[in-house]
Amino acid sequence: MHRGKLPGIAFVSWMVFITVMSLVSFDDDTSLGLNIPYFDKIVHLAFYLIAGILASLYLQSDKTGEGGRKARRIKFLLGLIGYGIIIEVLQGSLTTYRSAEILDVLANSAGALLGIGSMWVLNTKRAGTN
Repeated sequence: MHRGKLPGIAFVSWMVFITVMSLVSFDDDTSLGLNIPYFDKIVHLAFYLIAGILASLYLQSDKTGEGGRKARRIKFLLGLIGYGIIIEVLQGSLTTYRSAEILDVLANSAGALLGIGSMWVLNTKRAGTN
């Protein structure tokens, strides 16, 4: 497999994983026996943080110039935020065992922003550019 395709495959695979984890019913107790406040929101943030990092790695593997990458970075961020909203709406409308929550949307959005933003900062510092 060509190395340049791996980040894209990883990103798409992670998004499929998020979709399945968001829409499929699991046992009622998914807390792993942990009593951590806002554990669900932490999981949402982590899922989309990883998605943002994988999206950034995909963008780095692309041959698009930096100017095109900036625009695509914003599009990926908005796409991840939109996807998080769509998943929440689907949870509320297609499932009887999950509900749509605005705090989940905020956690998803924060995770996507942190993932893409942190990768942008790391790449900017490494390259010495903005």
